[in-house]
Amino acid sequence: MDRYKRNLKLDNNKVYSYGTHVATIHDGVLWVHKYWSKTTTKHVNYVAQEHNLQVRNSDPIPEN
Repeated sequence: MDRYKRNLKLDNNKVYSYGTHVATIHDGVLWVHKYWSKTTTKHVNYVAQEHNLQVRNSDPIPEN
C-alpha cells in the first residue's frame, strides 16, 4: 500500500479513502459502499488487487 499510503488506510476489514469508510472486506469480497470518485475507486481497486478480492457493490454494509 506504499503507493497510496497517504490517503488510503486498511483497518482490520474496513477500507478508508481520505478518512471515509468506503468499503468492507467480508467473506473474500471487497464490498464497496456507494459510488465514489475516480481516485477513491483507484484506492478500492488497489486494495482488491493486493488482497486478491472480488469487488462488489453493497448497500447496506455487510455485518462482520
